[in-house]
Amino acid sequence: MVLAAIIVRVHRALEQVGTDCSMEEVMTLCPELTWNQVFIAIDYLSRGGQVRVMLDGDRTYRVQAQQAVPVAAPPAGPAPENQSPNCYSSRGIDAT
Repeated sequence: MVLAAIIVRVHRALEQVGTDCSMEEVMTLCPELTWNQVFIAIDYLSRGGQVRVMLDGDRTYRVQAQQAVPVAAPPAGPAPENQSPNCYSSRGIDAT
């Protein structure tokens, strides 16, 4: 699955729930995705202000969709010379 499709899938699942849920609950909402794929999508959506990530009193991360806004696909152009085309691969995270 392409990264943009993964991001849209996670965002729609969070919008449908309507309330905050744990990362484990997001995994059950998107059983076809790996933990890494869900994490990367939430990271992208959080940086764009489309989801809110909170740490509760039990030290569990909870995620909630902020608003129903179309998700823009990550840039498709060539990467700058000093940057990897997939910012996650340079951090050792597999998006597949």
